[in-house]
Amino acid sequence: MTTETPPPAYGGGPVPAAGRKTVTLHRLRAMREAGEKVAMLTAYDAASARLLDDCGVDCLLVGDSLGMVMQGHPSTLPVTLEQMAYHTGCVARGNRGAWLIADLPFGSYQGGVEQAVASSVALMQAGAQMVKLEGGGWTAPIVAALVERGIPVCAHLGLTPQSVHALGGYRIQGRDAAAAQNLRAHARELGRAGAAMLVLELVPSDLAADISAGYPGITIGIGAGQRTHGQVLVLHDMLDITAGTKPRFVRNFMQGAASIGDAVRSYVRDVKSGAFPDEALHGYSA
Repeated sequence: MTTETPPPAYGGGPVPAAGRKTVTLHRLRAMREAGEKVAMLTAYDAASARLLDDCGVDCLLVGDSLGMVMQGHPSTLPVTLEQMAYHTGCVARGNRGAWLIADLPFGSYQGGVEQAVASSVALMQAGAQMVKLEGGGWTAPIVAALVERGIPVCAHLGLTPQSVHALGGYRIQGRDAAAAQNLRAHARELGRAGAAMLVLELVPSDLAADISAGYPGITIGIGAGQRTHGQVLVLHDMLDITAGTKPRFVRNFMQGAASIGDAVRSYVRDVKSGAFPDEALHGYSA
């Protein structure tokens, strides 16, 4: 039994699914300007990448969450650059039209610009179209250096899992006035540095809305309310595969769905319409 491989598109890339335009950074920016929400999910392998792409997911994130989801670690910290490159390559081979983002894992950019550039090159050569890094303040010069070298960057503020020990656990960030002001300042710096996308995780909904209103790029929320420019969830969480209690901001899209594809399509539809997240169920206050 053989599996049919789609013919190469102009330029050697894979052909998008029928009726689906390739998602580019330019298109994502146009979606933001038009008020169309961006639907993002994590992916770690070729089969899930193909399924998510076919179901209309705009962005695939090869997250270092694979350390917990795929490898069974208690945090993302043990994930290596080599492992991220491997999974990025798997996802790239399954993807045909979605925008592909890969996490820079812990220890692959904390050493400074030179290390960050080398690590980003490895992920881009594996198939990523954008790299993601966590934190603000010290990361702004790194973002600027990557952007200057033609590497698109997604920043990440709020609950940053690679800093879980410094943050005192998986806690909501930016609830007091000083912390909120610090997040606003970091977002401004990252925007000026050229980060085209910004993930806001576990921050009060009003703060996320305020940051999104002034951010020059595309904000993606996870536990940050409905008023960001898009949403992201861990695939295994929204399919209710992850064992144990899940965060409040997660919704089980498998409930009432006939298949995984139906669940993913429901997620895309509800993100686009604004039905997910529901502020009363999934949002946080200051």
